[in-house]
Amino acid sequence: MNATDRQQIVTFRIGEDLFAADVHDVERVLRHAQPRGIPNVPDWIEGVIDYRGRVVPVIDLRKRFELADAAITPATRILVLAVEGEWVGAVVDAVLEVTTVAAADVAAPPKIFHGLAGEYLRGVVRRKEGLVVLLDVVRILSTNDRLVLERAATGGAAEDASEGATGAARE
Repeated sequence: MNATDRQQIVTFRIGEDLFAADVHDVERVLRHAQPRGIPNVPDWIEGVIDYRGRVVPVIDLRKRFELADAAITPATRILVLAVEGEWVGAVVDAVLEVTTVAAADVAAPPKIFHGLAGEYLRGVVRRKEGLVVLLDVVRILSTNDRLVLERAATGGAAEDASEGATGAARE
């Protein structure tokens, strides 16, 4: 099997479902820390975090996929995803493993998934523990979604700067 016949993926869980992203789309896996809230954004945007000196918007994939809410647990993680040159955090219930899959084990998404649902699926991976939905992280967010996230990150940076100045003035 040569390199073009296989792909490394990061497998994670949201609820009872297994998902994966190409390892090249995942910048880092972080322990969950409560993002700083941002007003006037969709409910699937949790807020922003500071990661490597950058303000990174964080989305809740449960809410983005319209799944029921769940409590944060010690296994909850934030995947920092590389999306068209920017970083976006994604809250997931648990990160399970980084593994290599054969191209033959990745099936095309079923034809019934068309429109938005079909756009953010790269395929379905057959694993002994069940099917894993391989996501196209760039397409999870529409252009409008990216604009909302950009505003959230910019707003978060301005708020952090103004609070820093206020805090410095108090000292």
